[in-house]
Amino acid sequence: MPHKTFLAFILPSVIAMLLFIALPIVSVAVQSLFVEHPKVLITTETCQPLGGCTTETRVDSEAVAKLKEERPLGQFNGLGTYLNRAHLAVGEIAEILAGNDGPGDIAARIYDLPFYRALAFTLAYTFVVTPLAMVLGFVIALSVNMVPALLKGPVIFFSLLPMIITPLIGSLILFWMINSEGIIGATLQAVFGDPTLSLKASPVLTWVTLLVYGIWTNAPFSFVVFYAGLQTVPGDTLESAMIDGASRWERIRYVVMPHLAPLATFIALVQLMDNFRVFEPIVGFSAQANATSLSFSIFNDLRNQNAQLYGSAGATSMLTIVGVVILLMPVLIRTWREFARKS
Repeated sequence: MPHKTFLAFILPSVIAMLLFIALPIVSVAVQSLFVEHPKVLITTETCQPLGGCTTETRVDSEAVAKLKEERPLGQFNGLGTYLNRAHLAVGEIAEILAGNDGPGDIAARIYDLPFYRALAFTLAYTFVVTPLAMVLGFVIALSVNMVPALLKGPVIFFSLLPMIITPLIGSLILFWMINSEGIIGATLQAVFGDPTLSLKASPVLTWVTLLVYGIWTNAPFSFVVFYAGLQTVPGDTLESAMIDGASRWERIRYVVMPHLAPLATFIALVQLMDNFRVFEPIVGFSAQANATSLSFSIFNDLRNQNAQLYGSAGATSMLTIVGVVILLMPVLIRTWREFARKS
């Protein structure tokens, strides 16, 4: 393709990526180096003619407004936000490693730090939901591929239903179902004979519920891609395998799975990025007391009751981007090596 033609094709995408991806990331990176201006307090003393004085402390709104006008980004803090207790907690980690009662104590104390608590659930959600959703989607695709043509339409529709429903709405529906008055919650209480049993009260059950919901909502995407890929599997290769006496499992393992391997890489890339940014299920299930994520931490900083913590939210955002890059690096390196080998 001539260079001018290639440039004409790619220029709109490059401009859109610069405007809506690159520049916002740079803006967030800059904002993460600043913190909110401290409140300017003034103390006034009022004395009564008959004796007795009272003091009153209040915020000088005019001085605060002047500070914001002079330095709209806030007060420069450098990497201080990244290193404080709400994020990487470098000082706290050093104290924990210097004095502890063993690996269990280290893990428990690090888990009490807000960033690492959010990171723990984020990683657990990513590494549990992604592979299981891919496996479930692959199984559904194989099953639908064997369904008679007359039934394929309805079966595909119901298989895609979790993806059609808005994630927040879907999590709210399941949240109501597992409530003590919902069909799932009431059934579990009846089965175990415990009227106080609640999936929302236990941190472990909350995690399990969120993970199951994540697998249920992510599987349709894998199903769609794998099902499309199944339509391109060479029929003559499958017939040759059948003639050679290969069982169904052997045909899937040695013919279908190698053929769909590039699609599996694509699905893994997309779902790793999506699952690392898990947010809606936590809000829908009101699970922040037992499970939180990096994205929810950003949301929490931006809806702070006292002030919107843009610097803190920016730092968490940049750490999230770094986490996504680290997760994707092995897959991207493998893809690049395969591309280079074929080239």
